[in-house]
Amino acid sequence: MKQVLISILVMALTTYFIRMLPLVIFRKKITNIYVKSFMEYVPVVVLSCMTFPAIFTCTQNTIASVFGSVVAIVLGFMNRSLVEVAVVAVCCVLFVSVLMG
Repeated sequence: MKQVLISILVMALTTYFIRMLPLVIFRKKITNIYVKSFMEYVPVVVLSCMTFPAIFTCTQNTIASVFGSVVAIVLGFMNRSLVEVAVVAVCCVLFVSVLMG
């Protein structure tokens, strides 16, 4: 439980600092499209990098985690809602875990 709270705190601080730093560093409006694009995608990438490894370590069954990840990725590419993707992926992991014992 302590590790989960620390992970949430790190993700929150990372997101906050990434959003705050451009305001502190760049006083003028950013006109460069490359810098704008970079600043837009950094928070998503950082959170993904911190969350994705946890998917494979949260259960003791790595195969179930892989099945859940594949289902989530496929549903994501099918433009399903975030709640639907999460619920179906968790159900898939539970189902595979129960089947594998």
